[in-house]
Amino acid sequence: MSGHDGDTDNSPRLVSVRTMDIVVALVLIAAAGVVITDSLRLGVRWRPIEGPAAGYFPFYIGLILALSSAVTLIRAVMDKPAGGQTFVTKKAFGQVLAVLIPLIVYIVVLGFIGIYVASAIYIALFMWHFGKYPLTKGAPIGIAISLVLFLMFEVWFLVPLPKGPLEEMLGY
Repeated sequence: MSGHDGDTDNSPRLVSVRTMDIVVALVLIAAAGVVITDSLRLGVRWRPIEGPAAGYFPFYIGLILALSSAVTLIRAVMDKPAGGQTFVTKKAFGQVLAVLIPLIVYIVVLGFIGIYVASAIYIALFMWHFGKYPLTKGAPIGIAISLVLFLMFEVWFLVPLPKGPLEEMLGY
């Protein structure tokens, strides 16, 4: 079913519901195949006295995933009307990418400058770009949130998170 029934997004359709159903079903069948294959390597039998082998439960979960995905695949292939329904339009996909690409950059950057500095920058830029707040408001909020998270994880809970040069300079 289209997620844009009430929207006025008239941009070109990028992909149909039917196509996405088929792609997701195939990906899940492949994932189930990996689970089943590795479970067979570990053993799927019930051993007397010991109980289930290491692959017993993952094997059946993989089997259920494969069967349900196969049913989804068959239904998607047979469902011709779903080919006319829009899964995502070009405009909507652009909006998703506008959030996804900065998130990927954030994840890569936090490995180099640490989670707290990367988060402060990410929050400030996100507020500036999407919320249309001036950086004079976004930067202090980003810094404050990162500081609270630093205190909570590093000081109170003693859970170390990825740190960068700034935290090392401060002795953490």
